[in-house]
Amino acid sequence: MNSVATFAVLGDSAASGVGDTDHNGVSKGWAYYLAQSFNNPLVYLNLSRPGAKSEEVLEVQLPKLLIHNPTITAVIVGGNDALRNEFSPRKLHDNLRLILKQLKANGSEIVLLQLHDPTKIVPLPKTLGSILKRRIDAVNQVTQAVAAEFGAQVLQTRRIEGIYQRNIWHVDRMHPSKLGHQLLASHFRNLLHPHWDINPIECEVPAKTSKRQSALWMLKNGTPWFFKRSIDLLPAAIFLVVQEYFRRVFPRFQHEQALLYYPEFVNQRESSFIEVFEERVS
Repeated sequence: MNSVATFAVLGDSAASGVGDTDHNGVSKGWAYYLAQSFNNPLVYLNLSRPGAKSEEVLEVQLPKLLIHNPTITAVIVGGNDALRNEFSPRKLHDNLRLILKQLKANGSEIVLLQLHDPTKIVPLPKTLGSILKRRIDAVNQVTQAVAAEFGAQVLQTRRIEGIYQRNIWHVDRMHPSKLGHQLLASHFRNLLHPHWDINPIECEVPAKTSKRQSALWMLKNGTPWFFKRSIDLLPAAIFLVVQEYFRRVFPRFQHEQALLYYPEFVNQRESSFIEVFEERVS
């Protein structure tokens, strides 16, 4: 292709490059490395924002993007939806579906990202970890279902060899490190390479972070974030833990929050997504 293509990115911190910041405080991230590797003439637009939920992507980021007629669009969203106490897989599904519907109508090729399992790298109490994993699995179910409906490609993060190695992740253990972002760029390149001329992504192994550096980072960044988010998450977490124990004691208990963990979508059973489980809240 000789015409100028537009590669655009919508979404949250996983799209904006958090975890890969240079000495000037500028975040690069996987999309930056991927855009650099295109041999086709390319315009690169990244409208993502740390903390964005699917509603913001739909109502704020998408309208700004559509005027640029993107050729390829990466939509990376869902993690922040899952971390809010009002999380609704159905609402996420509706928002993501509207996003992809408009992008598809605009003629854009679409790529999505499966979320990793944070419980494999973030130490959490067993019950809370179980709840978080179900929420993240619900996000992935939504992503896979909408991708199947609109013919979007999904990068299956959990299938990447060595994805849970410590050096792949930032000190916060929620975002990829520089190496992790380059690894994601390499796998996104593999998805797009059959139709686009993209050079292989070079992955640089970063210097090992000392325990002192990790502790300083947590004091400066992690602790303020924790207290800020605790106002929103802690009451909900306590409620969900109590509800989880109640559900275990009374296995026949039916409640309206069942869809919170295992939403059902028409396209789900047509997917080859091996991490989607058919278990349901009883």
